[in-house]
Amino acid sequence: MQWEGISEFVYVAENESFTVASKKLAISTAQVSRQISALEKRLNIKLFYRTTRKVSLTEEGRIFYQHCRSVFDGLDAAERAITNLQSKPQGKIKITAPVTYGEQQILPLVNNFMQKYGDVEVSAYLSNRKIDLVEEGYDLAIRLGKLSDSSLMAKKLGVRTNYVCASKRYLDTHGIPHSISELNQHNCLLGTLDYWHFQELSREKSVRVTGRVRYNSGTSLTDAALKGLGIVQLPDYYVQQHIASGELVSLLDNYRAPDEGIWAVYPQNRHLSPRIRLLVDYLAKQLL
Repeated sequence: MQWEGISEFVYVAENESFTVASKKLAISTAQVSRQISALEKRLNIKLFYRTTRKVSLTEEGRIFYQHCRSVFDGLDAAERAITNLQSKPQGKIKITAPVTYGEQQILPLVNNFMQKYGDVEVSAYLSNRKIDLVEEGYDLAIRLGKLSDSSLMAKKLGVRTNYVCASKRYLDTHGIPHSISELNQHNCLLGTLDYWHFQELSREKSVRVTGRVRYNSGTSLTDAALKGLGIVQLPDYYVQQHIASGELVSLLDNYRAPDEGIWAVYPQNRHLSPRIRLLVDYLAKQLL
């Protein structure tokens, strides 16, 4: 008795339409309406506001939906756990990631993952734009740094370190800065922001910098630093190999900002399918 009308209620709530819900459930619109009316009578609450043009949840309906959705997700997860217990992951994954980090780090690992699991299909879109996962239909996003969207679930995959560095050629000509305050005496290679992040006396600090170069490309900024045009602050995946080879010199290490997180994020109230969960776990294992 407790389950009667629940499926109909969830489908109407998510589609804001009795007609769409009836098509997805493969039953008549009249049957959907009867089940929900019976559910409202049993609960003694009004779940929907109904007009000729729109169906929307009441406040009580919204609260009831959140609990019902959790139950549905739990049932889906239980079914997937059983049906996929002995089967290989298969199906499509739609993923997005920042351009350079996606090219250098994520997609090569995704390619390795696909070599291992031949029945998985991946569609990737690399963009530095913050994409709405639900609206644009993405299963997964890779995001860097601090997360601002609390509506998403997140799993930490690893960390990135930001380095301040310059070529020996530049430092031989202009000298080595030994404190943050000395940066105003140097040509700083700017990205999209006018300030760099540091840590001083255990406190995070943003310092405004200036220079005659401004690019929205980390790769181009790295090239400018290698050619002696100035000092740059960039994540490790741009400059670490050049620091290791001696082409760039790491500076102001005592003021380095704390490492930033690398995250896999996905919509809240959704349990990941086995193929996506497997990919997230694989990325975490490779990046940590």
